[in-house]
Amino acid sequence: MDTYLLAELSINCNGLTTRLTYTSARLIIVTDSGYRLWYIEIDGMTQTSLLRMFSESEDIRVELSGVTAGGRAFEAVGYFHPNEMHRAAAIRGDGELPGF
Repeated sequence: MDTYLLAELSINCNGLTTRLTYTSARLIIVTDSGYRLWYIEIDGMTQTSLLRMFSESEDIRVELSGVTAGGRAFEAVGYFHPNEMHRAAAIRGDGELPGF
């Protein structure tokens, strides 16, 4: 398992790009028996209306782009899972994460 702290993270849903504001976010990549999956954990989100929008929506697919704390840029597709109560979210990766 590899973990990368994220310096920047933006999502695009329905043609609208939003740069996420948070206290911490990390990209986690898990490799098991030759299969690789990834997800992002986000804590301390200040965009409560965005969390609410995703909790009420059936369409949680997002295109995302980000930069790790080490300066490594990435783009991918995932599914945004909000946690309004804890001002947090998780993005479950869909497919490969090019460059990782």
